[in-house]
Amino acid sequence: MSRARSLFLFVVSAAVALAPRSVSAQTDEIQVYDGGLAAPGIFNLTWHNNFTPKGIDTPAFPGAVVADQSFNGVTEWAYGVTDWFEAGLYLPLYTHDQHSGWGIDGAKLRALFAVPHADDRRFFYGANFEFSFNAERWDEKRFTSEVRPIVGWHLKPWDIIINPIVDTAYDGLANLEFVPAVRVAYNFENGIAIAAEEYADYGRFGDWASWNEQAHQLYGVFDKTFGALDVEAGVGIGLTDASDRVTVKVLLARDLNKRPVRIFR
Repeated sequence: MSRARSLFLFVVSAAVALAPRSVSAQTDEIQVYDGGLAAPGIFNLTWHNNFTPKGIDTPAFPGAVVADQSFNGVTEWAYGVTDWFEAGLYLPLYTHDQHSGWGIDGAKLRALFAVPHADDRRFFYGANFEFSFNAERWDEKRFTSEVRPIVGWHLKPWDIIINPIVDTAYDGLANLEFVPAVRVAYNFENGIAIAAEEYADYGRFGDWASWNEQAHQLYGVFDKTFGALDVEAGVGIGLTDASDRVTVKVLLARDLNKRPVRIFR
């Protein structure tokens, strides 16, 4: 077994053992991970933005930002360390809502491991780990984390991708939350992709919330590359009482350098 694969399996096993949750009032990032990595030595920037014209209008906890008519976003900085490991930083996370105006929500560190050249494989897999430092307006817990396994198939022209995410606020195994995301996409020959994505929060493992207390949002998504710029845009519709009724998302991504820059030797 290769050293890269051995390390990958070790990290995934550690994630299952640690089982990290993110209990924010809403989200800065609405995306299904497909295992794609920045090439070694390449910096990448993704700018996430989402707006909720009609959402939940009560705070998740006293002083929390309110989803209804809020604008959320984050700049995600990534660096390809190897062909199977990408390091990332989310900074700044920000929100504007009707009650508190503009504010910084915190920052996140990310470590993404995936089988090399996932975009070219029929079956691919990986795991993403996020470690969050949260502002008081964003989360009741100062530190939260996410483990996001990645499993998918490129069936040409169809893609099926599953992210069975586990979130933690480091408050015990009984409070682990299951918040999966799924994407099914059709890729046209002209480079356009049309997708359906579903984002859910089932609540705690072994103690699932009732249907109307669970969050479920179904998105219609459009993807296209324009020169060096990747664009993803979509509209999500809430399916339960605990979901925001309408959310719009836009992601813009591009590599920041053409020649590799080696930081880790």
